[in-house]
Amino acid sequence: MNIAVVGTGYVGLVSGACFAEFGFHVTCLDKNTEKIADLNKGIIPIYEPGLDTMVTENMRCGRLSFVTDVKTAVRSAQVVLIAVGTPTRRGDGHADLSYLFQAIEEIVPLVGPKTLLVTKSTVPVGTGQNIRRFIDARFPNADVEIASNPEFLREGAAITDFMHPDRVVVGVESTHGETLLRQLYRPLFLNETPIVVTTLESSEMIKYAANAFLATKISFINQIANLCEHTDADVQVVSHGIGLDKRIGRYFLHAGPGYGGSCFPKDTLALLQTAKDRGVEMSIVETVARANTERKTMMAQRVIDACGEGAKGKKIGVLGVTFKPNTDDMRDSPSLVIIPALLNQGAEVAVSDPKGRKEGQALLPGVTWCSNPYDVAVDADVVVILTEWNEFRALDMKRFVGLMRSPTIVDLRNVYSLAEMEAAGAHYISIGRKAFRKTPA
Repeated sequence: MNIAVVGTGYVGLVSGACFAEFGFHVTCLDKNTEKIADLNKGIIPIYEPGLDTMVTENMRCGRLSFVTDVKTAVRSAQVVLIAVGTPTRRGDGHADLSYLFQAIEEIVPLVGPKTLLVTKSTVPVGTGQNIRRFIDARFPNADVEIASNPEFLREGAAITDFMHPDRVVVGVESTHGETLLRQLYRPLFLNETPIVVTTLESSEMIKYAANAFLATKISFINQIANLCEHTDADVQVVSHGIGLDKRIGRYFLHAGPGYGGSCFPKDTLALLQTAKDRGVEMSIVETVARANTERKTMMAQRVIDACGEGAKGKKIGVLGVTFKPNTDDMRDSPSLVIIPALLNQGAEVAVSDPKGRKEGQALLPGVTWCSNPYDVAVDADVVVILTEWNEFRALDMKRFVGLMRSPTIVDLRNVYSLAEMEAAGAHYISIGRKAFRKTPA
């Protein structure tokens, strides 16, 4: 089977490489000539563990190619996966579908009969039917089918998630579409991966409902952490205790500075707009989105308060700026709220992140970038652990604290234990746990 993937962003590039790994012939299409030129040289535009090796190997075997010409990409494809961006539309919170419909307008006249157009992009409920109406109006003689196949990839673990998914969800118009998608995912059947075959609308809703529910778990445990701080309870123990309940599960119950990334913020907003357009109240999701925004501001104030008499003139070190470890993605990262707040208070901010510098330099003007975490600690009044990279999990804390002007550490990811920080002689502030001050000499 020949597959075309439209868009070489995070979803498109990972999906294209993984389908090529299955043995299909995959052509990835993007209008960004510089990006395609880099990909053909083996230069990967995003950081995702293992992706560079997979791309290089499948290009070498002739199963994966990258082009800028639409006709070359789609003319012999039985399945066209559309993985263009659907960012939040400026001003109203809706998903911006302009790239999606532009792609469809260019693709449809060039494909062969019975081609299956599959939306991999996250799109609002009803988009599949809108695509059908758009094609019927613009290209009444087009012989194409439409399907929905949302992705459930975690940045930093995308290849594992693709190769060993919890489930595959497909929304189809006909048995022809179902047959093609079952053939596409046949390699996963050997692992007995469940496949959910449903309508276009239900498939689209599953993606939004899943992300909104996970975002709810994060905001819930963050608010529990706030209460723990006022009751001498330990949020890590609480998370473990409730996570052992199979009805709840242990995932996404880690207290922190709020969620970010390419999915949760925009998808909760888009779901709320879809509900608003149909006159449906979604007070839970609305509260989750508001709580997450407030959370980031609250954590910025926590760091400022840790400075004692305000942040002005203080040197504050920050470990991690990406929204999570094992990615270079900065989209809606808590760092984009917390660091500017510190700079606005007159603080000097030094930053270290294993993969975030390339994007972070443009998004965080005014900070000093350091090559390693120990440089961040030198003469710092406060150090904030903002992203739980593995590189930050086993620091020599006595050495680290010894480099600081004032040994105050604000751990917004609860990376370290209270005992470790007490032994290092730090004034330690974490999330949902007691704080303690270094005993004066």
